[in-house]
Amino acid sequence: MTPVELSRTVLRAVRRAVEGGELDVVVPGQVKVVPPGPGGCGDYATNVALQLARPAGQPPLRVAEILRLRLAQSDGIGDVVVTGPGFLNISLRGSGDALVREILRLGRRYGHADRPTGQLVQLYAPHEVRAVVVMDAVARILRSQGALVRTSCAARPEPAWTDVLGVEVDAYGTPETPAPLDVNVRPVPAGPGSLDPDALGRDAARWALLHPAPHDRSRITADHLVQRESNPLFRVRYAHARTRALSRNAADLGFHAEPGDVHPRGETEAAVAETVVHDTAALRNVLADHPRVLQAAAAHHAPDRLARHLVTVADAVLPFLAAVLPRGAEKPSAAHRARLALAEAAGAVLAGGLSLLGIDAPEHL
Repeated sequence: MTPVELSRTVLRAVRRAVEGGELDVVVPGQVKVVPPGPGGCGDYATNVALQLARPAGQPPLRVAEILRLRLAQSDGIGDVVVTGPGFLNISLRGSGDALVREILRLGRRYGHADRPTGQLVQLYAPHEVRAVVVMDAVARILRSQGALVRTSCAARPEPAWTDVLGVEVDAYGTPETPAPLDVNVRPVPAGPGSLDPDALGRDAARWALLHPAPHDRSRITADHLVQRESNPLFRVRYAHARTRALSRNAADLGFHAEPGDVHPRGETEAAVAETVVHDTAALRNVLADHPRVLQAAAAHHAPDRLARHLVTVADAVLPFLAAVLPRGAEKPSAAHRARLALAEAAGAVLAGGLSLLGIDAPEHL
């Protein structure tokens, strides 16, 4: 469906609402559809509900809900979500196929550069544990974007930093003459009262040091080991493990992932589609945003941007996972295969992002 065709579809929804007595307005001559702005989702968005609210004598959100229900019944429309004061965010049927196929093709390398860029970056960190761990993560992210990276530390790294935290440093010592492309990595050290990072183990310690922004003081506590939703690292790793478990369960049921339309065409799954699958557009959007996040994290030498993005991906995928497998005596359908493909794509993004932070993505949790 082209933007022109979608505009006509929105106009038909307005016209049907007027003919059905839900709206008392003059049907506009045209409706503009554009890519969603900040806070939006889906393939296109329109502010037609805001435009019609005053002449209709109704709140914009009420007008938007009337049009949402009409649009959701239109051919070619996969999902409609109302955001902000009344913007209609529209996802087209099958629009996420190409994205999902691309992620599944590239796996953990989704968002990486295709080839070396020729850029040389020399990172330098003081002899301090957070600085060295951040430098290590920055180097991993820069390399994913095609840069050639060399790392150095003011003094020989402590054995625990390399053996437990997995830090790799190419050289140590203070250079007499800084190279023109040197980048000093100097995040605020961990706060007072923090545990020694190696006491938490590699994964939890690296997350504790990388998740806060460099200018914020990190707190290294046992809370990072807690296996519950209040722990962002747990949510990210749990979401990845759930996607892997779904793939195993689907294999036991005799079906596999196949990108396609996640919305069922039969009436038997209508309730599931309405209550669970409505967040697929938002999930696709955060997956599509992954390459941009990696580029920004590399440009600003900020692995915290990637860490926070992974939390966003996990929070978007977890509610969706409940609709992936068939329920009861229900047989696997094309919609189930497409949902599994989207779940596996999310798992690949989570695993790839964690690996760039130097953190393991377990199959079981």
